Amino acid sequence: QVHLVESGGGLVEVGGSLRLTCAASGQIYKHYHMGWFRQAPGREREFVATITWSGSTYYDEAVEGRFTITRDNAQNTVDLQMNNLKPEDTAVYYCAADAVATTLRSEYWGQGTQVTVSS
Repeated sequence: QVHLVESGGGLVEVGGSLRLTCAASGQIYKHYHMGWFRQAPGREREFVATITWSGSTYYDEAVEGRFTITRDNAQNTVDLQMNNLKPEDTAVYYCAADAVATTLRSEYWGQGTQVTVSS
């Protein structure tokens, strides 16, 4: 089983940066694909970025070029560096893990961390 805990959210001004961290427990972490999703008030949860167990990365076009996802298999963490933040990035950000692919039906989820971008 994989247990996920997110941290690093907060309030930031437009154009600012934040770095989210997802700490994963469980020895099988390094074999899992990891991803970040977000959910804004009144909206569906949506994909942000994913990193495979081998290190390949994929981004939603809304964050491409501004966000970077990385993983540290020695520390069992996956980070999301968010630069040039916009008001529309305001949401609760969730970390997800799955053995096959990180989708909205991922097997494991964290509790979420709030990101608020003020204009």
